Order: sequence, then structure tokens, then C-alpha cells
Amino acid sequence: MISICNIGERVKKIYKILLLLLFANSSFAVTKVDITRSHIAPLPIAIAEFSGSKNLGDYIRNIVIKDLESTGLFRVIDKAAYIEKENIDSIPTFISWKTINASALVIGDIKESNQKISIHYKMWDVFSQKEAGNNNFSGASQENLRRIAHKISDDIYKKLTGEEGYFNTKISYVSLTKNPAGAVKRRIAIMDQDGHNHEYLTNSESLVLTPRISPSINNILYLSYENHLNPQVKSINIKTKSSNILGHFKGMSYAPRYVDNSRVLLSIVKNGISNIHLLNLDTMEQKQITNCTSICTSPSASPDKKQIVFNSDAGGSRQLYVMDFDGKNAERISFSNGYYSSPIWSPRGDLIAFTKIVPRKGFFIGVMRPDGSGERLITKGWLVDGASWAPNGRVLMFEKENGPQMGKQIYTIDITGSNERVLNTPHEAADPTWSNSLD
Repeated sequence: MISICNIGERVKKIYKILLLLLFANSSFAVTKVDITRSHIAPLPIAIAEFSGSKNLGDYIRNIVIKDLESTGLFRVIDKAAYIEKENIDSIPTFISWKTINASALVIGDIKESNQKISIHYKMWDVFSQKEAGNNNFSGASQENLRRIAHKISDDIYKKLTGEEGYFNTKISYVSLTKNPAGAVKRRIAIMDQDGHNHEYLTNSESLVLTPRISPSINNILYLSYENHLNPQVKSINIKTKSSNILGHFKGMSYAPRYVDNSRVLLSIVKNGISNIHLLNLDTMEQKQITNCTSICTSPSASPDKKQIVFNSDAGGSRQLYVMDFDGKNAERISFSNGYYSSPIWSPRGDLIAFTKIVPRKGFFIGVMRPDGSGERLITKGWLVDGASWAPNGRVLMFEKENGPQMGKQIYTIDITGSNERVLNTPHEAADPTWSNSLD
């Protein structure tokens, strides 16, 4: 029997091999609809019932199970198959967990004192019979138990894959509701990555688009057509819901994207020409980066802040370009058939995601390396757009419409092209943006 003393290395190696195979041929599936999808048999793990408070334990356990199974990488064995009830302070009876083919075992304990809650969990490698994870969360309240459950999921995910988790995060998007006459109302909404703690940040009749969460997760930039005037980029505080126009530009501003908490990239239109600008939020100093004679838009900075990817029709059709952060040395990186838009750099710096329209074949979400090599299309639809990265750079979120009358929804997908899932929202949803991990 193979030991999985380091389960994480095992999963990580499989993941890397799959990625290498997918990128082995730069022409692989660039314009094909039915691309080869990568499937990994989910790792079977056991999550025992938490000792202590049963209600709180079941609440946390169920959140962790949903988090882990949503990745497609793990299968939590039904508790009806469990032979033993384990104590967190004791060595598990490993033979009982081997019998049900559990590769890992998670045990938890909850204690309540003076309205404060302490959660302790351990994870064991069943085959090597060694402890693989251990963490304490003390001083919790009822209000932040869900966040702690997501932190436990992040911890388990990292131990088993070697990658950072993405469960303790927020998602902002545009909610679309229709009145009886068919008019659509758009509101900026925010929620946990699993759809809970949902709230609306805007409630006016103005058209709103493209929300972007700040790295600090304090503010959101978005495009507003308030009072039907020229569109302007606005900033809204997530806690207070107070908003303000981001700068006062002589032309229309749109396509905002944070570089960091103090700098923003955006596009400004003057005389029908769109150029990319950098705005310092501390000083409100504005700097034009590009000198395009047509359209340059949708900028996204690399994680090291040395380069910017953007969309331009300078070559006659919408394509992707990469330039230095100061606007110099711009080079086109997309060359296959089709039109490209909405590029966004991965938090890892290794990939750029984009939307692609292939004539007579439809809309696609794809990824490529920053030099344009290794292009892959990972999903398609009647309409797909607006990809956003999970903070670990391994999962993408995007909007999808399966037909003109089907309505828009938010989906997530692994960058291998597997495990595409819809995210439940109260109404139709578009323009998703994924936050960094919360503290």
C-alpha cells in the first residue's frame, strides 16, 4: 500500500503533470469547441463529527464539507460509513479509517465559554498515521463562525494540495432584476464566495457595471451612468456604502482595475480615442500611460507591477498586448483567429485570462502565458465574459448566458477546464470580481 505521508505533494504533482500536458502544444485546442478536459479522481477524506457543541459542530462541519467538495478535488465520505468516534486528544484508530478508504481524517472539538467559542481541529494522514494539520481558533463569536469554517477549509486545502485556499473570500458582482415591464435594474452586490452573507451596496436606478474589489477589501470601483450622464468610475465603501466619483476627468472614464490600494488603472476617452491612465488615489495625480490613436482599454497589472496587459484594436481587430508599466515596449501577444477582450493577470503571474470571440463558434474564456504561448480555451457559451481569478490563481469565475432568454449566471471553473459550477445568487448575475483572502 502506498503511503501518503505528504498527501499534498501527491495531489500537487498530479496537478502539475496535467497542466504540463495541457500546455505542451501551443496550438492545442485554441479554436476548438470540445477541448480535452482534465479530471482527477477526488481524494476520499473523512471529516468526523466535532465533539463539544453538536449544533455548532455540525454547522462548521457542513460548511467545510461544501467548501472542499466544491473544488472537485475531494470527496468527503458519508458519516454513516464511519466506524469510530474519535477524540481530538487521542491517536485515531487508523485501521477503522483505512477500512473505509479514507486517505485523510479530520477531527474537531468546540468549546464555549462566556459567549466565546474555541475551535480546535486536527488532520491525520491515515496511511502514514501521522498528523498532517493542526490549528486552534479561539475567541470566536457566533457571527464569525462561518468565516472560521472557511479558514479551516483553507487550511485543509493547503495541506492537501500545497496551494493556498480561496474559501475565506468575498465576491462582488452586478445583480440584475427585471420589473413587469421588462426593464432591468442593476445593483452592485457583495457576498461570501459560497453565496452567503449577501447584501446590496447600491440601490439607485442608475446603470452600474464592472465592480472591482480593492486589495484591502474596503472599497469597490465600478462604472456608473448616474443620472444618465457620461459614464464615470465611482468608488464605494463596502462598510458604509458611501460612494464618490473617482477623479474628475475631461473624458469618459471606464474599465477600472486596482494596481494596489493606492493606485488604479483605467481608460479615459477623449475625441473618440481611448487611452490607459494611472491614478494615484492618495494624491489624485493622473498620468497617461499609452498614446494610442484608436482604442486601448481593459488594463490589468502583473502581480509584480512591472507590466500591464490590455486590449487594443491598433492592429485592426481587438487583440491583447503587454507593455512595461510605464507604457513602453508594447507587444501583441494574441495571434490566432478571433477577437480578444477583458484580459486579467493571474495573481501568480503565470497566466493571463481573457474573453475570446471566434466567428461562427461563439464566446470563450481562455488562458495563455504572458508571452502569448500556451493558449487554451477552457469554457464556452452563447455568451461568456468577465473572468476573475481566485486569489490562489487556480480557479476562475465568470459570467455566462446559455441563450438569449436564459439569463446570466456566475460560474467557476478550474484552470484545467474541469469542475465548472454555477454559483447561486438571488437574481441574475454578471461582472463578478473575486477578493483577496480575508484576515
